[in-house]
Amino acid sequence: MKKIFPLSGSPASGFPSSPFSLWQIAGAIALLFLVGLSAFWYGKNQSAAPAGSAGTAIAAVKPDVPAGNATVVEAATVKTSQLAQGITAVGSLRSDESVVIRPEVAGRIAEILFQEGKPVRKGAPMVRFDASVQQAELQQAAANLNLSKNKFDRAVDLQNKGFISSQAKDEADNNYKVAQASYDLALAKLSKLEIKAPFSGTVGLRLVSIGDYIRDGQDIANLESLDPLKVDFRVPEIFLKQVASGQALQVNLDAFPNQAFEGKVLAINPLLDANGRSIVIRAVIKNADARLRPGMFARVRLLTSDVQDAITIPEQALMPQGEEFYVFRVSEGRAMRIKVEIGQRREGVVEILRGVGKDDVIVTAGQLKIRDGAAVKIASATAPLVAPSPSSTATTTPLVSPKS
Repeated sequence: MKKIFPLSGSPASGFPSSPFSLWQIAGAIALLFLVGLSAFWYGKNQSAAPAGSAGTAIAAVKPDVPAGNATVVEAATVKTSQLAQGITAVGSLRSDESVVIRPEVAGRIAEILFQEGKPVRKGAPMVRFDASVQQAELQQAAANLNLSKNKFDRAVDLQNKGFISSQAKDEADNNYKVAQASYDLALAKLSKLEIKAPFSGTVGLRLVSIGDYIRDGQDIANLESLDPLKVDFRVPEIFLKQVASGQALQVNLDAFPNQAFEGKVLAINPLLDANGRSIVIRAVIKNADARLRPGMFARVRLLTSDVQDAITIPEQALMPQGEEFYVFRVSEGRAMRIKVEIGQRREGVVEILRGVGKDDVIVTAGQLKIRDGAAVKIASATAPLVAPSPSSTATTTPLVSPKS
């Protein structure tokens, strides 16, 4: 029979007796291990904190947030500066005069007298058609006219001498007038076979070739007058009292991002657009060097008032959320999320109409790392935010319209 020896000491086992069991000893060892681990982590956290700065760091933020949790951000101090006020909108450039060259009669093209993309003068011939038939008709009409005139002259002479009646003279007069009308008609038909430029401008691309037989009304080429150019745009009806003919404006184009073109309001449509409740405005800008082209997308800034003080912040400080905008304002070591109302944009800055004030400190970089009420630490000294000077508005690119 196999013998089973007891774990604890007893007189029967031959081992010395012990007051602790094996489970009690294992529990004591585990307790000592946990105490040592806690002491290790406590010492590690103490060594990570800056020596001699614990009281100062805690005083900089609220007591319930450890100083080591403050997020480093970049910030700047808001300042006011002078900013020209205006209304911004988008529109399109249009030719001062624009026409598509089309014939009034059908025929075969004999000559093309213009070059694509080149300027032409008013009255210069552009296209000639084969006129052999019309010239023959004109010669026939001229002969009939000459014969009718001679008959009329003889009828007048004979009637004065009493050899013919007044009725015969009237018939000769009528035949002469009919022949004259036939000659004029043949001459008009012949003139339709030569198309002349209705105004000075630049010819576009031609759609026909020499020898083509084209119908009346068929497109041949477009002719555009490029200096000056017109700008058509719309503004909300709430600005009706702020717009007037002759008002100055600036036009910015994507093709020339660092330049603004000066212009003025030419006319205001008295009929408002019922669909968008907007005012349709047409302005005119100079284009002497022909750099601008009709159809270009234009950002228009209509100057409505003088320069005045405005609060501006960098565009990167804005956080869009749907149709609303927010910024983080730093106060007592914490970032507070504030809703703002924006106005004009230009040169990387945006006007703030409501939400922040002068001397406020706002976060300009690091917004994605923080939330409302988070403890923050400014990476560098705050710098004032200054909007562009009024004289620099000639090179600005406005993007949104200010709210009234």
